[in-house]
Amino acid sequence: MAHADLASTRVDAPNDFVFAHLSDGRRLGRWALGSMNLEPQAQAGTWRGTSLFDGSVAEMEIRPHPSLGLIDFHLGPAGARVPRVSIRVTPGPDWGLPEATCLVAMTTWRAGWMDDARWQRTRATHALEVLLFKAQIESDWAAR
Repeated sequence: MAHADLASTRVDAPNDFVFAHLSDGRRLGRWALGSMNLEPQAQAGTWRGTSLFDGSVAEMEIRPHPSLGLIDFHLGPAGARVPRVSIRVTPGPDWGLPEATCLVAMTTWRAGWMDDARWQRTRATHALEVLLFKAQIESDWAAR
């Protein structure tokens, strides 16, 4: 079985708008099913939420790299966080798409402790999450 998974989508909103939304923990807490209702913590860039699956606490650090169009999500408790999820946002015009579009790819790494069932759940969840953030971002863009 693969040790990484990729879920991707086209988003009909400008690259900078999409990147800002995906880097924002409060917005992330609306679509990340394993990290709902994220709240900022004392350390800048760190967030805590709740998993919809089992109610467990989800802790993360969001590390945006705007010049690369990359957002790394380091998951786990302080001192044990690992960059298990990354999102790449790339401008649509680079790929022959209209100006106010971009492509977004979410890469997830399989942790050694994940059994096959847990890994399959993660992959299915991320396939759904790209649809959720696409819809939310496009709605926010249309409403601006």
